[in-house]
Amino acid sequence: MGGTLRSYFFFKALNMILLFMLGVIALAFLIDFTEFSNRTGNLPQYSVATALMLSVFRMPYIVQVALPFIVLFATTAMLMLMNRKYELVVARSVGVSAWQFLFPVMAAALVIGIFTITVINPAGTHGFSYANAVEGEWRARPSKGLLNQERPWLRQAQDDGGSMLIGATRATPEGATLYEAVFLDIDADHIMRRRIDAATARLEDGRWVLDDVTISRAGRSEKQERMEIPTALNIAVIKEALVPPEMISIYELGGQIEAANSFGVSAYPFRMQFHSLIAMPALLVTMSLVAATVSLRFVRSGQSSTMILTGMGAGFVLYVLTAVTKSFGSSGQIPPVLAAWLPVAVATLFGVAYLLHREDG
Repeated sequence: MGGTLRSYFFFKALNMILLFMLGVIALAFLIDFTEFSNRTGNLPQYSVATALMLSVFRMPYIVQVALPFIVLFATTAMLMLMNRKYELVVARSVGVSAWQFLFPVMAAALVIGIFTITVINPAGTHGFSYANAVEGEWRARPSKGLLNQERPWLRQAQDDGGSMLIGATRATPEGATLYEAVFLDIDADHIMRRRIDAATARLEDGRWVLDDVTISRAGRSEKQERMEIPTALNIAVIKEALVPPEMISIYELGGQIEAANSFGVSAYPFRMQFHSLIAMPALLVTMSLVAATVSLRFVRSGQSSTMILTGMGAGFVLYVLTAVTKSFGSSGQIPPVLAAWLPVAVATLFGVAYLLHREDG
């Protein structure tokens, strides 16, 4: 196949992926802005301009999450449109095989994948974390509930044999600042001595610095503007407990893995996220291959819905398999590198086998 035809297929696929990406961004932006305004519209710091800006900051992360399906639907749509216009029929009639015009399509998916892990991922993690941090500052006030089951908790030992349970609704990407923090002071006999609620808690050299503090004991409570609590916790430990691995960019995951290992903290979630990002370009190529298995055959009008549903089903199965293996890899049940690459390998082998059967008999 000549370079002109190869470039045509490549840019056709690239343009379709970008078009679908813009559509997802527009839809996600409207939904995110509306939901964010409903959550924070009654806060004094809220303004429409700031809400629009924070929604923009969230978009790269949302695109990264939706990208496998974007590639799947975009590639399916492109191949079906080319079939309807007889472009694939003409290409086959002059001796161009399906493999020849699929390679540029898969190359476009590969380029998008590399761009995602090198540019979109860092921008998305930092933008999403910044938006959450701003919302946390707006909402910074003591929590009135007893125990928020959605709040992650960590434990630090105390000199008298007791312990301090620490939870936070939100945390900065670095883990150094907690918002809506709760400190439960437990003595050596496992009896809670006091509960400390703080609007913010900052980790400094060997201490927590709490602002806007409410200290609750049996039958009474008191307020303080500032309070300090000694700690031996390290940023790596706090990050592992309070900051999801998805909120750490690929350039920082390596350092976080080393830090977690050095402090005896489980690094499986960070390893899983790192290998998932490395496998992202291959996953997008696989999605384009899956799309090809349901889009290459020339069909008459009225049969497209079946093909689209088949492609959606195949993509959904691959997504579920990826999510299941990722959960096993994050918990250490299977090696993270295997968990990241197994769904990609299985789907690729299935797609290649199907196309070989269809094209070569």
